[in-house]
Amino acid sequence: MANQSSSSSYPILCASFNQDNSCFAIATRDGFKIFDANTGRLCYERGNGINTIGAFVIVEMLYASSLLAIVGAGEQASLSPRRLCLFNVTTGNALRDLNFLTSILAVRVNRKRLVVILQEKTYIYDINSLDILDTIDTVPNFKGLCAFSPSLDGCFLALPASTTKGSVLVYNVMERHSHCEIDAHRSPLAAMVLSSNGMYIATASEQGTIIRVHLVSDVTKCSYAVIRKVDKVAESSMSESTAYRATISLIAYSGYFLEYSLSINHQNESSWILEHEFNLLTVISEQRQLMIRSLIHLFSHQYRPVFYVSKHIA
Repeated sequence: MANQSSSSSYPILCASFNQDNSCFAIATRDGFKIFDANTGRLCYERGNGINTIGAFVIVEMLYASSLLAIVGAGEQASLSPRRLCLFNVTTGNALRDLNFLTSILAVRVNRKRLVVILQEKTYIYDINSLDILDTIDTVPNFKGLCAFSPSLDGCFLALPASTTKGSVLVYNVMERHSHCEIDAHRSPLAAMVLSSNGMYIATASEQGTIIRVHLVSDVTKCSYAVIRKVDKVAESSMSESTAYRATISLIAYSGYFLEYSLSINHQNESSWILEHEFNLLTVISEQRQLMIRSLIHLFSHQYRPVFYVSKHIA
């Protein structure tokens, strides 16, 4: 999710969860950070208010590994939006750069494939050798709209197939061929997401009145949807009136992480509870906490005041 607004007032330029939703990354004008999605712990940061490295518009993780795919915002010559950098967070070094003729709008990865979305082309790479496996010519895709399922058994990529209606091209990334085309809406697409196993695809149009979910294998509408985590409440549960509970995580451009619990009862009535909220921009890593404590300890010993007691002899 990249911030499409041209306003510079938003501190968060992009945000993305990794493939199993265990971590998420945010990018600011100073650098980027990676958080544990369950605890909110800051796991890694590159650039902060003191040591700024520049602005990024894409930070894509490969599960919880040390590999990141990052794209700069173009505010510095070294951080061109046309350059994709594969970055190792353990060593702090760039592994490889890929350069393109136009700006990179989205990047998706799994353990076998690297997908790069441009305005009118999509490139499929082998993530290990970085050989180009396929190139897909697409309709103009100004927002880099796409959906990707990282499962190797059902690895699909969904792209807009029309600029005038809500058609979706579903591409089999592992077998490298077009799987199907879905006429999902009469209005152009505004959002879409594939389930992690590639079984379902949910779409919404610019009209914004309905979300449709399709079974990818059969390309039929169905009534099943997953947000982040949905649990069916057991019959023995103390809350017998609750049929489903869902955990929904939001990352706001203002810099806050919010996690809601959504409950739906048997009468189809819903209730929301804010479970967690914290400011992503003020969280500091454990390493920086230790550094600050060490500096405070060192300072207190070096500049400890000494009191002299003068002894007067009558």
